[in-house]
Amino acid sequence: MKWKESVKGLKAYQPGKSIDAVKKEFELAEIVKLASNENPMGCSPKVTAYLQESSHNFALYPDGYATNMREAVAKHVGVNQNELIFGNGSDELISIVTRSLLQPGVNTVMATPTFSQYKLNAIIEGAEVREVPLKNRNHDLEAMLEAIDENTAIVWVCSPNNPTGVVVEDAPLKAFLAKVPKDVLVVLDEAYYEYVTNENHKDTLPLLKEYDNVIIMRTFSKAYGLAAFRVGYGIANKELIARLDPVRGPFNNTVLSQAIVPIALADTDYLEECRAINAEGKKQYEAFCQKHQLDFYPTDTNFILFEVKMDSDVVFQELMARGYIIRSGNALGTPGYIRVTIGTKEQNEGLLAQLEDVLSNHGVLVG
Repeated sequence: MKWKESVKGLKAYQPGKSIDAVKKEFELAEIVKLASNENPMGCSPKVTAYLQESSHNFALYPDGYATNMREAVAKHVGVNQNELIFGNGSDELISIVTRSLLQPGVNTVMATPTFSQYKLNAIIEGAEVREVPLKNRNHDLEAMLEAIDENTAIVWVCSPNNPTGVVVEDAPLKAFLAKVPKDVLVVLDEAYYEYVTNENHKDTLPLLKEYDNVIIMRTFSKAYGLAAFRVGYGIANKELIARLDPVRGPFNNTVLSQAIVPIALADTDYLEECRAINAEGKKQYEAFCQKHQLDFYPTDTNFILFEVKMDSDVVFQELMARGYIIRSGNALGTPGYIRVTIGTKEQNEGLLAQLEDVLSNHGVLVG
């Protein structure tokens, strides 16, 4: 077969271990998954009620324009309907952007470590990948500017960043955008936008009126607890959206996803409850790290990356054997650290008790 050279040797995305797989492997009755940054509270009860009571003709294609969902999101965000593009999760949006702009002979600039799909998609399109190490735990925006040249097509800014959880504050972001060439697309990936509490970071939407070369990506997979329905969306000026939309596959959002997104958006009380639970859970992990003198990244997300002072894979395996799935930093470009989704109070307590025992057994705890 005539494979593209760019895909030879590529490894598929490695998701966190599934609950069923871990149950079977370790013969456990209960598993707590804190690996993929899903909302531990699930989705809005109003969404659940709708799914239980609704009926659809599944022989028909979904609305190709996603009219009801588009109207609801446009109203929620405060933009025109033609300033939105929807994807089968943010992952598809990343693919759409890269297919539209990247090819051999051009390059793309991103931080490292950051979300792996930027690099993977760029490689598939045959583009050069320019990775800029984080500085002081954040995007090194000055170094990223220096990496841009006349062949740069896309710059990725993941804020808050995955896997570190650190947000790019407004002042440095605005200074950065002012210097990026106008023919370079800047993608602001804000998958964890709803969890941000940093007072130095406000809404980035006003930037779209100032910069025609910016697209903001958000998702319903995280704070809204709708990961199974795969809905991400991009916000940009209508001209940019119009150039990207032909690359989007037809009917790429399901009938059910289009129906439940407006319901989830309307349940603002539930979203606030999830935010509050996440904020309290964050304190549990920070207190644990401070007690045991373990370094941690300040997070504006529903996960936290922190030090374990030993092989991350060993911690990952031992916690999994005890019924808790997390992510090893070895797989994320942060060896010696683990990334843990912030769960409910009870889930956090259980995980931290097991982690304390694991680290004590290996003699790495202080205090």
